[in-house]
Amino acid sequence: MGTVQPLKRPAAAAPGRTLLEVRDVVVRFGGIVALDKVSFEIREHEVLGLIGPNGAGKTTMFNCLSRLYTPNEGRIVFDGQPILQRSPHRMAEAGIGRTFQNVALFRTLTVLQNVMIGGHTRTRGDFFSDALGLPWSRRANRALEDAAWEAIDYLDLQAVAHLPVAGLPFGTQKRVELARALTSRPRLLLLDEPAGGLNHEEVDELGRLIRQIRADRGVTVLLVEHHMSLVMAVSDRVVALDFGRKIAQGTPAEIQRNEDVIRAYLGTEGR
Repeated sequence: MGTVQPLKRPAAAAPGRTLLEVRDVVVRFGGIVALDKVSFEIREHEVLGLIGPNGAGKTTMFNCLSRLYTPNEGRIVFDGQPILQRSPHRMAEAGIGRTFQNVALFRTLTVLQNVMIGGHTRTRGDFFSDALGLPWSRRANRALEDAAWEAIDYLDLQAVAHLPVAGLPFGTQKRVELARALTSRPRLLLLDEPAGGLNHEEVDELGRLIRQIRADRGVTVLLVEHHMSLVMAVSDRVVALDFGRKIAQGTPAEIQRNEDVIRAYLGTEGR
């Protein structure tokens, strides 16, 4: 990624219209309250960090946004439209893409094939049209492959494009998953612990890449991450959760000074 600029603290995000609104979301698993009346919003083109220790409810919130979970209470509105009635397989079509804490790739398929899968949500192909090789289906598949190659080039994966992902380094697999998410052309990108398993140099590169994706593609990013230095370096604003409740919201500087956040998330050892 030779064109990526050095990572710097971002300037404050210019106020923009609300792209995602989460209001009073409650999720219960039996007697356990995973999310307790959580509310926040994300403005268009900003990077919002969502932090908290294990069990705080971060991944539960992500799973609500990608429709893997349905809240017991509350509402979630994306681009002015409620999304809780949508099925999970229609979220990419709506403009929401995501990566996963544990890499979720088809390990026997090549990088190119995995990335192309991300773009299928934007096509109207079907089994019979593809099997018969109908002209419109061939055109759609060519366009899909072109979009996949664009993402592969953007993330500097050309050298491994025809290799199965199973034999690739973990950091490369993370980039493949990100390329797959970008191929669906999301307006909101959900990044679930993207720095997990990466070394220090790879984390720095990831931070530069997140900022570059926002700048180049106008993508709004919701970042869940335990790596505090990454969150504070790339986020315009940060929301902090503790035991399923929101305890703080503000700029990275405000969050770093917040006593509740220091106590609940950073601790005396800088957790």
